[in-house]
Amino acid sequence: MAVDSVSPALAIRSSVGIELWASSGSKQPYEHKDNLPREETKNSRSISFSPDGRYFAYSNGREVMVLRTSDWQLQCSLPRPKAFYLKFSPRGNYLCTWELYVITKDIPEGSPNMFVYEMASGKEVFSIVQKKQSDWEPSWSSDESIFATVIGGEALFYDLTQGVEGFNASVKKIGGSKGGTLSVGPGNSPPFIAIYTPGAKGAPSMCKLYKYPALGQNQTVACKSFFNADRVELIWNRRGTGLLLLTSTEVDKTGASYYGNQALHFLNTKGDSCSVPLSKEGPVHCVKWSPKATEFVVVYGYMPSKAALYNLKCDVVFDFGEGPRNCAYFNTLVVLAGFGNLPGNVEIWDVSKKEKLANIKCPDTTHFEWNPNGEYFVTATTAPRLRIGNGFKVYHYSGALLHETIWPQGQELLAVEWQQFADNTFKEPVITKVKHEGIKSSQPEASKKVYTPPHLRFMSEGKNPEKFVPQSQSTIPGLPPGNPRQYWQRKYDLDKPLMRPGAWREQQQTHNREQMTSVSGAVGGGGVQRHTFNRKQQRYNPYNQSRRRYSSSQANNKKQGAQKSHQQQQQQQQQNPKGFKQQQQQQQHNKNRKNEHNNENNHNNNGANNTRNNRGGRGGDNNNSNGGQPGANNYNRMNKMQAEGTGDVGAASNNEQQQQQTMPQQQQHNKRQQNQRRQQQNPQFNQQRRQQQQQQQQPNQANSGENVAIEGQQPQQQNLQQPKQQQQQTSKKAANPEKEKKIRNVAKKLSDIKKLKARQDQGEVLELNQLNKIEMESKFLEELKALKLSA
Repeated sequence: MAVDSVSPALAIRSSVGIELWASSGSKQPYEHKDNLPREETKNSRSISFSPDGRYFAYSNGREVMVLRTSDWQLQCSLPRPKAFYLKFSPRGNYLCTWELYVITKDIPEGSPNMFVYEMASGKEVFSIVQKKQSDWEPSWSSDESIFATVIGGEALFYDLTQGVEGFNASVKKIGGSKGGTLSVGPGNSPPFIAIYTPGAKGAPSMCKLYKYPALGQNQTVACKSFFNADRVELIWNRRGTGLLLLTSTEVDKTGASYYGNQALHFLNTKGDSCSVPLSKEGPVHCVKWSPKATEFVVVYGYMPSKAALYNLKCDVVFDFGEGPRNCAYFNTLVVLAGFGNLPGNVEIWDVSKKEKLANIKCPDTTHFEWNPNGEYFVTATTAPRLRIGNGFKVYHYSGALLHETIWPQGQELLAVEWQQFADNTFKEPVITKVKHEGIKSSQPEASKKVYTPPHLRFMSEGKNPEKFVPQSQSTIPGLPPGNPRQYWQRKYDLDKPLMRPGAWREQQQTHNREQMTSVSGAVGGGGVQRHTFNRKQQRYNPYNQSRRRYSSSQANNKKQGAQKSHQQQQQQQQQNPKGFKQQQQQQQHNKNRKNEHNNENNHNNNGANNTRNNRGGRGGDNNNSNGGQPGANNYNRMNKMQAEGTGDVGAASNNEQQQQQTMPQQQQHNKRQQNQRRQQQNPQFNQQRRQQQQQQQQPNQANSGENVAIEGQQPQQQNLQQPKQQQQQTSKKAANPEKEKKIRNVAKKLSDIKKLKARQDQGEVLELNQLNKIEMESKFLEELKALKLSA
């Protein structure tokens, strides 16, 4: 019987206790009433209402308490202090509890951790070991005549038509469902059974529908096979005639998504099966059935995601468009929202009229639930997902805020749940576009201003950003803030006026322009003027003046150091004349070798400069018609031609090309001469070198043995072992490319994270996978550091 005067209560679980709140009317706030229970406890883990609303159960760390909602008195207490989850049967006659599976010294094989209690007597009627926390819930038929669960890869069915005695032994069994999922459909009696079996050894995963009690292999009603499914969620409609399969994989082999792939399939009790067509690539965020069991809504695709309404033929009935949303909640109306890492936009749609009624914003929402009357809904910010700003709000479907409670600091709001009622308890509300009267939120709204870069903020204020001169800051540690040139000018040129910022750069630019315009007709004049200009720069640059003063002090220090070293040499010569003479010879030898090496470098550099100058040098192209300055080598060559009275420039360039071709031969000749000079200058060093070569050749001759060179044949190569150091170097070189590749990959990931942070600082809303990448930054930094240390 439908009524209007019933007001559902709100059950609240917090870090300080369990309590229930209620409202006296639609415009009255929610608060704790004297007739409602309240218990202070810090160890509560779960609260639950029965589907028909008769019972309310909660855990307090000592036992599980079950209250009657008619008078809020105690129905029974269950000795389960470690109860983690609570779940009522469809009609509320049984309560299932689950706690963590524990192995002790006294019971090494473990004890049962899933229990079933009868509410009428409070007695335990069933218990098994259920290790998995994700799929611990058993399945019930709507009339509670069938109880089913999966144990050890087998689906077991218990007949409860005769009462609790049916828990003693199972009446049906289906094997081969290890790692699978079992679900009993609602509505029908006898019900339909859905069993999912994961694929193995290349075989596809499969979901089969049976009509209880016909559970044979050849008695399937419908069947759907698919690949790429690590887990499957079975979603029945309210009548038990349609089933949606949301399959997902933990890893996306294509690399398109960090969270794997999702797909949606449909089965019905008539034997039809198909894949639900999705018009946008990306994950399936949410799937919800309509209470009328004839339609379902799907939110899917990369952000901004799409939302669409489908019928039982999997045809699109209505497209809600794209937007930042990842959740859907169906009641009389449908809510599309974006929670989690999204800003919290909430859209309320009237599905019958296909129109939007309201659009509100509920940031930091972690829990959403419709009121059973279909007119209000609650949003909450709960721990442990968010530990700051906990509280809950109650809204009207028109978007009006009816109630707001901000939880006190130092306490945490853990859960909020509406009191449930049996079907057809409330009348279906009349949906209108009239705005309901509400209250104003006490929380400040977030700023709606768009981020503006600093260089554009002056334009919005009517100022010219080109005239804006930022305050100069010193980039040299230890110097005061300001221009470094001004600091040196204050320190060394106190009699001269201070230069404004940028004046020195302007002087350089004007002098460069004068230099370029002064080159008119003269071939080598530009080089001379440039030399004099550089001298002027050095003369009037206060920074260079300080360098000259500093260099003079360096010269004095060098003189003092030379005097000290001369005195030390004299003392050493008096103490050990023979050793001092050998040391002088060795120093002279090293000095000669260093001079020869410098001569070689100068000779090679001169050759390279000649070739560069022949091609145009620093002065530009050989053709001076474009206004460029010829190189120094071109200038000398043209003066030489004028002196000899020849104007054949091409012939001179050809002679220089011939000289360039003979350069390698000259270098080889110079090296041979240097080796001869070394032998003449230091015969003692050459003698030692010959002895070392002979010592190296002796073991080689001994190892050669019978290897004799014959005319017309090449001598056999001697198998010489490489030194250990060379082998280590080659192994390092072989391993370096792999480490360098890893370092580059980690560096690329860190670069991507840096870009994501920059986008986040600019106010862009990132996806959840991008935020997780940012959280991995410290891990990548440690990995990069370890790779560099091991290299």
